[in-house]
Amino acid sequence: MARIVVKFGGTSVADIDRIKDAALRIQAEAKGGNQVVAVVSAMAGVTNQMVALTDQMGALFDAREYDAIVSTGEQSNAGLMALALQTLGVQARSWLGWQIPIRTDGVHGKARITGIETEELERRLNTGEVAVVAGFQGIGPDGRITTLGRGGSDLTAVALAGALNAERCDIYTDVDGIYTSDPRVVPKARKLDHVTYDEMLEMASLGSKVLQTRSVELAMNHGVRIQVRSAFSGAPGTFVVNEDEIVEQQIVSGISDSKDDAKITLLRVADRPGVAAGIFGPLAEAAINVDMIVQNVSEDGKTDLTFTVGKSDLKAAAGLLKENQADIGYEELISDPDVVKVSVVGVGMRSHAGVAQKMFQTLADEGINIQVITTSEIKVSVLVAGKFGEQAVRALHTAYGLDVE
Repeated sequence: MARIVVKFGGTSVADIDRIKDAALRIQAEAKGGNQVVAVVSAMAGVTNQMVALTDQMGALFDAREYDAIVSTGEQSNAGLMALALQTLGVQARSWLGWQIPIRTDGVHGKARITGIETEELERRLNTGEVAVVAGFQGIGPDGRITTLGRGGSDLTAVALAGALNAERCDIYTDVDGIYTSDPRVVPKARKLDHVTYDEMLEMASLGSKVLQTRSVELAMNHGVRIQVRSAFSGAPGTFVVNEDEIVEQQIVSGISDSKDDAKITLLRVADRPGVAAGIFGPLAEAAINVDMIVQNVSEDGKTDLTFTVGKSDLKAAAGLLKENQADIGYEELISDPDVVKVSVVGVGMRSHAGVAQKMFQTLADEGINIQVITTSEIKVSVLVAGKFGEQAVRALHTAYGLDVE
């Protein structure tokens, strides 16, 4: 007998028929003798509808009420899933975040989990009852409902798996695993049997929408084995595991691309101590994340500084920098939202030279200009013009031998 957590995303529980199909999968796990915790998202599109309704009430809204509204989709689906299981003869009950409780900090809209009290949940599991938990939500220090940010149901599932010492956490979604690249862009992309936490963390942060970044971080910190699998087939998925579980590691495991970045260039910035702090300090205070950074210093002591921000933050970032132009001391700001970040990811890069050189040569052969470069131990990322994004991904996928034979 094993204890497992299963999570069903919005497309997997998008209507009553799909909820009933998901219930059959849960029933099969329970009949196999497993203790099961099922985490459910809202029906696909429902959270967006709740956000839109909130926005219609005006721009200045109470974040506590925002969370009370947008968390309702998960609440109703937890109840519906429990009913579906009961009609199949499975003992089940629904749990909301505050009922467990899943405790969080008080940052409404993007709360962080601070602890989970599992005593009652474990007692129920030991009686054979299936726990159906509403994802995406917890309870803050003030007793109010909090939400965990986009993709927060993944975080709920992984956190519960860690707190309950579950054998694994199965994430059911509309794809059947993690691929070497987006199959819609690269038809020859292939599904990976295993991927490391580090690789998945890079892929998630670089544009892969399969798993939420914070959930991968949590899984890595607590050693939770994740399986990403399809809710619409019985095929095994991709396991996200520790590096030492993978016998033969690829040098490069995947090619990611992100269309969510925008580029800002500040021309002729004074080359003096403190100028970088003057630029990036106000951005940090405004919760605007900066990613890729490159600077060129000319002989006359002036610097051109280029960096990327999220495309949704471009307008705010540019406005803030223009407000502080006199203090920063730059001559011109140029923004460009039409860029794509393309990345090569693989733990094998730690022990193999030449990965970056192959990337640069491949893009040169394709006539694609590189605008910005950043690297980490297992990743090389470049920024290219938007029109070359898919071409770059396909060329690199072939160059590193990732195409399906």
